[in-house]
Amino acid sequence: MRPRLIFFVAIVFAAVLTFPYLTLDIKNSRLDVSGNLHYAVLVVHIFSATVALVLGPLQFMPRVRARRKLHRTLGRTYLLAGVLPSALAAVPVAVWSGSLLTQIGLITASVLWLVTGGLAVRAARRRDFAAHRAWMMRNYALTFLAVTSRILVPLLLLAQIPFGGVDAGSIGDRAPSMIPIGQTLGWIVNLVVAEVLIRRSRAAKRYAAV
Repeated sequence: MRPRLIFFVAIVFAAVLTFPYLTLDIKNSRLDVSGNLHYAVLVVHIFSATVALVLGPLQFMPRVRARRKLHRTLGRTYLLAGVLPSALAAVPVAVWSGSLLTQIGLITASVLWLVTGGLAVRAARRRDFAAHRAWMMRNYALTFLAVTSRILVPLLLLAQIPFGGVDAGSIGDRAPSMIPIGQTLGWIVNLVVAEVLIRRSRAAKRYAAV
């Protein structure tokens, strides 16, 4: 998938994800919250994740990468205003969810999000730009969880219909129980795809150098 297409998809999903929270009205929250603190942390998580979701694809566009100062500025904003606060806020959000699978899946994804971001920064400081790009691809794969999880949930529900696990009329009722599964599978699928793309790129470069 090309960076421009990912950027377009990110903008669409960012608009959908943030819309209910633009008024900062707790009554409009799509997730059940236990109080103002819970809601505030959730809002921080959502809006900072949106920053990361939208800025991420720009880092892979050749025109942006060619302008080093712009690339560095966007990269720092992506990590410091997007990934870092969103990953930290995701931990209490996961704990408050009350779902063990959400707690394990989301906290694991958050830790990996921070680790891959840190490794990307370290690679850039060492001027190992190939490794930097690879780690940023893995990092954005975790960011793209916001999109993938919301695609997987309806697909998982629809897949159950032929086997009698759910009927068309009860899909909406079963959706909440499938969200933790979609969240966990989402980042796993994304990391697998990112790793495949990274290895293909490395193989193509080795082949071109022969």
